[in-house]
Amino acid sequence: MTTAATRLVGTAHTRVEGRDKVTGAARYAGEFPFAELAHGWLVLSTVARGRIRAVDTEPVLAMPGVLTVLHHHNAPRVDTGYTGVMGTPPDPTIGVFQHDRVPHAGWPVALVVAETSEQAREAAEALVVHYDQEPHDVAFSAQREAEAYPLGGHGPAVVEKGDLEAELAASAVVIDAEYTTPEEYHNPMEPHATTARWEGGRLEVVDSNQGTNWVAGELASLFSLDPGSVRVRSEHVGGGFGSKGVRAHQVAAVMAATVLRRPVRVVLTRRQMFVLAGHRSPTAQRLRLGADADGRLRALEHRSLSQTSTVHDFVEPGAAASRSMYAADAHHTAIRLVKLDVPTPTWMRAPGEAPGSFALESALDELAERCGIDPIDLRIRNEPAVGPVSGLPFSGRNLIACFREGARRFGWTERDPRPGVRREGRWLLGTGTAAASFPAMAMPSTAALTAEADGTFTVRINAADIGTGARTALTLVAADALEVPTDRVRVRIGDSDLGPAMFAGGSAGTRSWAWAVTAAAEELRRSVAPGADIPPEGITVRSNTAEAVGALAQKERHSFGAQFAEVAVDPATGEVRVRRMLGIFAAGRIVNPLTARNQFVGGMTWGISMALHEEAVRDRASGGLYGADLAGYHVAAHADVPHIEADWVDDPDPDDPVGIKGIGEIGIVGAAAAVANAVWHATGVRHRNLPIRPDRVLMAGGDA
Repeated sequence: MTTAATRLVGTAHTRVEGRDKVTGAARYAGEFPFAELAHGWLVLSTVARGRIRAVDTEPVLAMPGVLTVLHHHNAPRVDTGYTGVMGTPPDPTIGVFQHDRVPHAGWPVALVVAETSEQAREAAEALVVHYDQEPHDVAFSAQREAEAYPLGGHGPAVVEKGDLEAELAASAVVIDAEYTTPEEYHNPMEPHATTARWEGGRLEVVDSNQGTNWVAGELASLFSLDPGSVRVRSEHVGGGFGSKGVRAHQVAAVMAATVLRRPVRVVLTRRQMFVLAGHRSPTAQRLRLGADADGRLRALEHRSLSQTSTVHDFVEPGAAASRSMYAADAHHTAIRLVKLDVPTPTWMRAPGEAPGSFALESALDELAERCGIDPIDLRIRNEPAVGPVSGLPFSGRNLIACFREGARRFGWTERDPRPGVRREGRWLLGTGTAAASFPAMAMPSTAALTAEADGTFTVRINAADIGTGARTALTLVAADALEVPTDRVRVRIGDSDLGPAMFAGGSAGTRSWAWAVTAAAEELRRSVAPGADIPPEGITVRSNTAEAVGALAQKERHSFGAQFAEVAVDPATGEVRVRRMLGIFAAGRIVNPLTARNQFVGGMTWGISMALHEEAVRDRASGGLYGADLAGYHVAAHADVPHIEADWVDDPDPDDPVGIKGIGEIGIVGAAAAVANAVWHATGVRHRNLPIRPDRVLMAGGDA
């Protein structure tokens, strides 16, 4: 039995499925065997805007092994006119092969299905599609803002408090700067893959996704099916980062399985993922800060512009984080969009907060420099007692504790505040810091818990483990709630038949699932007396947290963190090397330190990549991307990743049964700003445009 003195939550535990993964026993979506399995290969448009005039299918249908070619003339009809599982209309991109319009380069125009994957690919590459091409527009820039319009999908598009212009005019110090971040891509190691088949009148889909309920619900709506007749399984997922939702390849696989009445598998290539799996929109952000001479903010304005496609509205809410970070007499934030002939962006680790924190935390660093105040002291002086805009109390706000602990461990007090004075041979050295925050959310979920006759317990919850260690975390939570060792707990996840539960996203998965598991354990303990005989079929109880989550009092709920970075810059070559990083976080009770540290360090590594490497460049002539693969799209390699430390302060959430807040995304927030601020400290030159490439370092005679 476990007791309060021997709690499992908070102790390091290796992944319960780790052995299966390292030995290859764990099967991913593209590895399940099926009898009579056929293979589909998507054909994508080569023009960025226009219409499909004709599809030459006859030569392809005569090729070896080809079973069918689906396109807008013969594909099954689907219904996209519904409110999706996410509460908004679905991206029309998932309604594949429904019309002849092409809204962006890489739009799916056909699916070739053959007996083998090789035959399908050869035939797909041979398929000739004729287009009536039209002029396209893919040029994103800050100057496009006049064409943008507000969108309130992530809270209000515009929030105004106080007289901004009056406070700016009365300020002793004003910062007015523009920051940009480029188009960025998340390409998890496991490609997007789906196998669809009909079995006994029921649609069964084996898929790689971040929420089987989400995918099953959208497929049921698209194909006008009873929700109970669709089952989606996603047992092991090799990364998601926001990209693995409902996509065109899943719908195409279901279409082909419906037409052929045999299992059909569709796996995206790496290059196709750069079109069909979504991306982080580029942003153009303007910050205006007004402060007294002592650094107290009087005015904070944050305007963020991002792009979306012409067929679906998706917003990258870059200014949202500024609404809760710092106190100011006047707060104005605006989130706006411009529609272009590009694929629809999507959620990508810390959507909004990742690019937004770069702009906000860089501007705070500039303000600290102008005021002659230490960057940490400046943030402490502007710490809000309640939500700066909402006026709501914080459920917990330990940001200052993170900065103080981080400063102690990083050696911040030894820092000479003057830029460009510290050298080591040819290298200029600098240090920087930045704050991090991410919302702490809980969503309704259900769980089933069975007391088995052999003395073990089986947890069934439709969670998704996308590499985060969710299975292991839920095993620890269940064992603690039941007061039994972990070897008596089995956790089953990743199956829409298990019932509704939160998907893996928004750093809300573990918090939402653990709440449901804890509630089920409490119910089981009430229902089964200690030492009672368990029948052969076991005793099962079910929980639903909808009422409890809905009863939460309105508060500002966030995880927080402090990022620290040291860089070395070679002024002769423009090379920037991150030498060390430290992140200290206040992110609720940490369930499993082993996997939690992995999440924090992974996010911080991505922050290095964001600061120095990642940049997708769109060809204005073709509308497509240059180097749409992992050779042309630069990410931080092993040599770019220094010694990274991640740790946390005690920060349990009193409103959560386990004390969890969420950790999946906060590791990347503020990381790019900390690196950029360190580059300024090393060189005396401010870089406001990411990534900080060597050519930008060399060309920067002044502010970059």
